[in-house]
Amino acid sequence: MENKLGIFSFFSGAGFLDLGFEKTKSYEILFVNEIHKPFMDIYKYARKEMNINAPKFGYSLADITTFLNQDILSKLKNNVRTAKEEYPFVGFIGGPPCPDFSVAGKNKGKEGENGKLSGTYVNLICQVQPDFFLFENVKGLYRTKKHREFFDELKTKMSKAGYSMTERLINAIEYGAPQDRERIILIGFHKNMVKKLSLKTLGKELTDFKWGHKIYELTDILEKQWPKTTSFLENSDSELPNNIIEELTVQYWFNKNDVEHHPNNNQYFIPRQGLQRFLEIKEGDDKKKSYKRLHRWRYSPTAAYGNNEVHLHPYKARRLSIAEALSIQSLPKEFVLPADVTLTNAFKAIGNGVPYIAAKALALSIYDYINEHLKKDKE
Repeated sequence: MENKLGIFSFFSGAGFLDLGFEKTKSYEILFVNEIHKPFMDIYKYARKEMNINAPKFGYSLADITTFLNQDILSKLKNNVRTAKEEYPFVGFIGGPPCPDFSVAGKNKGKEGENGKLSGTYVNLICQVQPDFFLFENVKGLYRTKKHREFFDELKTKMSKAGYSMTERLINAIEYGAPQDRERIILIGFHKNMVKKLSLKTLGKELTDFKWGHKIYELTDILEKQWPKTTSFLENSDSELPNNIIEELTVQYWFNKNDVEHHPNNNQYFIPRQGLQRFLEIKEGDDKKKSYKRLHRWRYSPTAAYGNNEVHLHPYKARRLSIAEALSIQSLPKEFVLPADVTLTNAFKAIGNGVPYIAAKALALSIYDYINEHLKKDKE
């Protein structure tokens, strides 16, 4: 394809998913919707620092439910139609807030306030009919029985609206992020696109979509002899162990992003009641619900910095800095948060985001799939 694909982004947060799409150089973000202003401020600031153009159809701080109001829906449809005149295909991407499907979160399911937003996003897709979409959420929506029923209801609704779909539970670590983070990804293509590109389907399922661009297989990662725990010694040195994958370690990403010189490196929570607890937890002891100390020569557990989760620096007596958390989410080192962002908003935005490297791989998989069928169509 000569032209980029157009993207309308919802639940954009700080824009990690969007950045993955943009950095393939095969997509352009045309519209951004995020209800939480501090997240939108991060989004705008980071992109300005990276010299990325503002979206053609602007930024929206509206609640996504308002897009189902007739006047606003009509404007959105017009913008999508306008985009289709310039871009060969236009897609929606988004990861609705997920605590209601998370065992570690509220677990209220489709009846929770956040759970309802997944239904709203699907309704919006069905109403506007983009050429394709990506839906991202926690594994609980896919694996927990009562949530899985809701997930299947959503897919049935989209199938009736003309979409053929494929889904996969991915782990960000397989794409090179230094983090064990599973997420369910649902990708769908509208029937007009299925017909135009001769996509292979069986019922509502896409049968020939390739989930490519993985760097590692999870089984190979787990077979490595990753270090367990070692006594915490502040500012200690430690040799890289044999038989591990250095590129998946916290320390590799700290180095890669030069976190010590990153603009956000001195921004971290300082405990109110002294450092004693920070000194007692061993390096690599990350099995507790809270106060997890990362190991420098191992990957991180899921980067979740809310719900009283506290992630400690491997060899410093403090919590992770914003810069370090960004590196664990595999962001490029050029991605910078504004200096005046509150720590609470910063870490929430980072924890909510899709790891950049995984986002980029998903974007490439979609693009490759479309491009492959376009080439076949011309032959």
